[in-house]
Amino acid sequence: MTAHYQVRDAVAVITLDNPPVNGLGHRTRVGIVECMTRAFDDSSVEAIVLTGSGRAFSGGADIREFGTPKALQEPSLHTVIETIEASGKPVVAAMHGVAMGGGLELALGCHYRIAAKDTQIALPEVNLGLLPGAGGTQRLPRVIGLEAALNMIVSGKTVLAGKLADARLFDELVDGDVLEAATGFACRAARASASHPKVRDLAVRHESAEAYLGFARTTVAASAGPFPAPLQCVKAVAASLKPFDEGLREERRRFMELLGTSEARALRHAFLGERAASRIPDVPADIAARNIAKVAIIGAGTMGGGIAMTFLNAGIPVTVLETKADALERGVATIRRNYENTAKKGKLSQGAVETRMGLLTTTLSYNDIKDADLVIEAVFEDFSVKETVFRTLDEVMKPGAILASNTSTLDVNRIASFTRRPQDVVGLHFFSPANVMKLLEVVRGETTSHDVLATVMQLAKKIGKVAVVSGVCDGFIGNRMVEQYSRQAGFLLDEGALPEQVDRAIEKFGFAMGPFRMIDMAGNDIAWAIRKRRAVEQPEFNYSKTGDLLCEMGRLGQKAGAGWYDYKPGDRKAYPSAVVNDMIVRHSGELGITRRKISDAEIVERLIDALVNEGALILEEGIASKASDIDMVYLNGYGFPKFRGGPMLYADQVGLFNVAQAMRRYAKGYQGHAWRIARSLEQLASDGKGFND
Repeated sequence: MTAHYQVRDAVAVITLDNPPVNGLGHRTRVGIVECMTRAFDDSSVEAIVLTGSGRAFSGGADIREFGTPKALQEPSLHTVIETIEASGKPVVAAMHGVAMGGGLELALGCHYRIAAKDTQIALPEVNLGLLPGAGGTQRLPRVIGLEAALNMIVSGKTVLAGKLADARLFDELVDGDVLEAATGFACRAARASASHPKVRDLAVRHESAEAYLGFARTTVAASAGPFPAPLQCVKAVAASLKPFDEGLREERRRFMELLGTSEARALRHAFLGERAASRIPDVPADIAARNIAKVAIIGAGTMGGGIAMTFLNAGIPVTVLETKADALERGVATIRRNYENTAKKGKLSQGAVETRMGLLTTTLSYNDIKDADLVIEAVFEDFSVKETVFRTLDEVMKPGAILASNTSTLDVNRIASFTRRPQDVVGLHFFSPANVMKLLEVVRGETTSHDVLATVMQLAKKIGKVAVVSGVCDGFIGNRMVEQYSRQAGFLLDEGALPEQVDRAIEKFGFAMGPFRMIDMAGNDIAWAIRKRRAVEQPEFNYSKTGDLLCEMGRLGQKAGAGWYDYKPGDRKAYPSAVVNDMIVRHSGELGITRRKISDAEIVERLIDALVNEGALILEEGIASKASDIDMVYLNGYGFPKFRGGPMLYADQVGLFNVAQAMRRYAKGYQGHAWRIARSLEQLASDGKGFND
């Protein structure tokens, strides 16, 4: 059972028991109604208390039922709330820990609410592209006011119950045992009155509601971007000024409209995908993780410093090792400067700056890091350099220490072979700036142990990263796919496009940054080095030569003040370059290509389909275990628009039949050999299925 029933001193206590946050899945909803009926029929019961087991009242909908018929199956949450409201016996919500989404709506349906002061209160449905669908937009304004309710609902932000002490939301706020307080309150309420208040009967109070709502509509419409839910939230809250049942019907209509939108599907996909990414098919959920109390970082450069900050931010002591004192001093100075700048913006107290810096130690000797539980190398991307580091770590690190590489492309199995403990070696590919970017690619080698994987996945959560497991291949998931994306961008230049048009088209699609602005920021010499390596290892793997010509001109990107674009001192804005555009046009002529007008639609289709096709190959090879993992990589590390859900979900929504047709068409054109369509994609397209079916 997911709802338990017991009687205490004439009070029926109904306890939700659906770990981890007492989600209101179908079985739980059935259990509540059955327990309520049992309490109605028991003449010895005078009052009812509804509470949650463990550390939560209820976190709302059960995410395991998202997108399934059970999510809307009767008894719906509306039916549960109607059952509670119709009770002739007082129903008291005993709230603690978390009361969010449907959990808060359930409490609002009770006659009374008793809460611990630190209970987290929220209606976060907007973060899933939805609005509260069980009366939240109608009841919350009645108990905390129109403005406060609208701000909570549109932002989805969490508020501590104690901050709402002056509102009508709670009948009592307590520091101690909330269940004991609620039981006592329920007894008193039963004996004090034959009728009990319903939130639906309260009026929404506001002196100038229409003027305020007009302002809110304008403000939210301007800031919501491509997401329809925020403005729909405003409109649903505005309906709370109408008679309750009319407002409830409007809320329901708007909820159902949003439920079917591609944006809501994308946000739900991202929400579920992050959680699914932490589950590794062959690693038992109950495997014991290793203890990580101390971390060492090899390298104090941009990446090493960013990784160090990530752990310092989580309160984990870090030792940074460098080979030269001046490099170490520069690295520490950069870390402090970053923290000081954050403090100047008011986002961090000076005390917090000193606390974090106090967790940082430095050394020039490997002997000083031998007791670290985890060591991460962040040195130059070269096998000979990596070999020196890992052979040294193998000699000095204690048994059981995890040895990790921050490599973005190199073979983790080969790196592991430099040690006598390959089971302890794993790739931890952080994305720059490491203290900001959420993505962490966890690269499992052939012999990486299960407990190492479990440890780093748990640790990723602690340091605020979205971790995705990748197998070993050149570029892993993200960079392997982006290489095909970049190849198509280069071929588009040969055929008739210019960098600013390609970037503009993909940014209009929703990317944070186009491919040429992105590579200018990362450094064109990095991609140049990869192309040179490819020329030796895979001579048939060709690219547009414009990137090489650019580098030969010394235009290595922002750091050089010139790349695909021109840059001005102290200005990161990308300015179209006549010199570069002339070079591109001239190169087309040298290839004998008559340049043509290329539409933005073709640009977007070719770039995205290149990602999708390589993603399908990655799934075929087992480099990624599921399509949603690929989407999590692109949403959290490569600026793919969140409202589109990632390349694989976007392809599903376009239809894989249409994607395959477009690829076949491009395979007949310039450099058509680059379109080697994945067998799995063709099969799914033929079967009318998607990657996420």
